[in-house]
Amino acid sequence: MRAWTLPAAGAALLVWGEWLNRRWSKTVVHAECDGSRAVVVLGYRNPSESINLVNRWRVRAGLRSVGTGAGTGTVVVFSGGPVGNDIAEARLMADHARSAFHYSGRVLVEDRSTNTWENITHVVPLIEDARQIVIVSQPAHALKARAYLRRQRPDLADRLVRADDYRLGEWTLLKPLLAAYGLWSLRGLTPAERRPSSAGRADGVAVRRR
Repeated sequence: MRAWTLPAAGAALLVWGEWLNRRWSKTVVHAECDGSRAVVVLGYRNPSESINLVNRWRVRAGLRSVGTGAGTGTVVVFSGGPVGNDIAEARLMADHARSAFHYSGRVLVEDRSTNTWENITHVVPLIEDARQIVIVSQPAHALKARAYLRRQRPDLADRLVRADDYRLGEWTLLKPLLAAYGLWSLRGLTPAERRPSSAGRADGVAVRRR
C-alpha cells in the first residue's frame, strides 16, 4: 500500500462529511424574508444535570441563527423534555443561553417532547405566527424535523429558512460519523427529497413518521 493511500482516504472521508452535512443544511428551506423569526432549537439526550457538549453547541448555533435581519416578535424556542434525567433538555439550553451567552431576547421553553416528532407537534402552537421558521440541530436531524413540519403542517412549510447550523471546519473530524448516522436516520426520505432546495422554494417532502 502506498504511503499516501491512507491520508488520501482520510481526507476524502472528511470532505464527504463536510459535503453531506452542508447539503442537508440547504434542503427543504426557502429564501429568507423580512419579518419575525422563530428559531427552534432541538434538544439532545442529556444524562446529567449539567448541559452536555451537544446541547451547548446547539444553543450557540440557535442564537447565531437568530440573524441580524429578524424583525420584532422574534423568539427562540428550546424544545426537549426530561429524556436523560429529571431536568428537561429545553430548560438546560434556555439557562445556558442566558448564562453563557447573556441572551436577552424572547425565549420560550417546550419541555414535554421525547422525540423529534413530538418536538414539532409541541412547538407548532408557539411558532405558527412567525414569518420565518428556523430549525436548529445537527444538519441531518434538522432536516428530519423540517420534513416532519411539512408533514404535520404543510401550510407552514414555505416559512422554513436555513439555520446557521453548518459551518466549514466545525465538527470536521466528527462529520463523517454524523454523515453516516444521518444517512441511516434519513432512510425514509427519497433521493429527490434530499436534494438542496432552490432559492425561494422548498422541495416536496413525504417522510414516514419514525
